Amino acid sequence: MPDIVIEEGTVKTKPAWIKVKAPNSYEYHNTKQLITDLKLNTVCEEAACPNIGECWSKRHATVMILGSTCTRACAFCNVATGRPDLVDPHEPERLAIAVKKLGLEHVVITSVDRDDLDDGGAGHFAECITQIRLLSPATTIEVLTPDFLKKTGAIEIVVQAKPDVYNHNIETVPSLYKTIRPGARYYHSLNLLHTVKKLDPTIFTKSGMMVGLGEETDEVVQVMEDLRAAEVEFLTIGQYLQPTPKHAKVARYVTPDEFNYLERAAKTKGFMMVSASPLTRSSYHAGADFQKLKNIKMAKVS
Repeated sequence: MPDIVIEEGTVKTKPAWIKVKAPNSYEYHNTKQLITDLKLNTVCEEAACPNIGECWSKRHATVMILGSTCTRACAFCNVATGRPDLVDPHEPERLAIAVKKLGLEHVVITSVDRDDLDDGGAGHFAECITQIRLLSPATTIEVLTPDFLKKTGAIEIVVQAKPDVYNHNIETVPSLYKTIRPGARYYHSLNLLHTVKKLDPTIFTKSGMMVGLGEETDEVVQVMEDLRAAEVEFLTIGQYLQPTPKHAKVARYVTPDEFNYLERAAKTKGFMMVSASPLTRSSYHAGADFQKLKNIKMAKVS
C-alpha cells in the first residue's frame, strides 16, 4: 500500500490502520472517575492519546505529575503551555492511593517540563516513587522524565529513588529539533539516558520517537545507533498525529510495512525490546513490555 502524503499541510483522510474506536466501556468510565476523584492529571487526556480507550478499559493510565501546564512549547505536543501550576506537595500520596485502588502491577509516571523549578521536579518524581513503594511495594514503576536541561543533580535524584524503568523520549531526529523540539538538545537527551545507565546499571532504560514528521529513514536508523551507544535497551516508535491545526503538520503516514522494517532494524542494532507500530506510544502496553524485558534479560544471564 503506498504512503498517504499530506498535501498543502492538510490531512485528508487517516488511513484505516490508525483509526480507533471511541472509548465507552464500563472499565474506562470507572478509571476516569477514579482519576477525577483523586484530582490527578494523565498524559492520556492532556496529550490526546489515541489509545486511551484501550488502556483505561484495562485500568492502565500514565499519570502526569507537577501540574498540567508546561514551561515549553514543543510543536508536536498537545499539553498546555504557560505559567506552570504550583507544586502540590500532597500529589505523591494521592498518586500512591490511586495506584493501590487501581491495583496496578506497573505504573508509568511522567510530567510536564518544569524549567521554573530548581531541580526541574526531580525531587517530586522521587517522592512519588517513595509513596508508591510504601502502599504498593510489588508495583513496578516506570518514570518518563523531562530532560532536566541545566538542572544539575536532577538525574541523580530520580535514579537514587530506584525506578524500575527510566524512560526519556528522544522524540525525533536531530535535524528536526529546531522546529519540533526547540527547547531541547538532542545530545543532552542522549547523555541523560547514558548517565542513568552509568549511575545504576540495574535500571532499564527506554526511549521513544515519532515518525511522519519529515525525517528520512537513514536518520531514524542513526538515532537507533546513538541510543544504543547510550546503552538504551528499549525503543518505541510510533506515528506522529497532529493534535490541533496549530501544531506541526503530519508530513506523511508511515505504513505498517515500514514500521515492521524499523522494528527489524532496531533489533539488529541490539535493543532488547522494540515496539514499532502506527499506534505505539511510550507507555502503550508498558507493563507487559516491562515483564518481557525482564524475562529477556534473565534468559541472557542464565
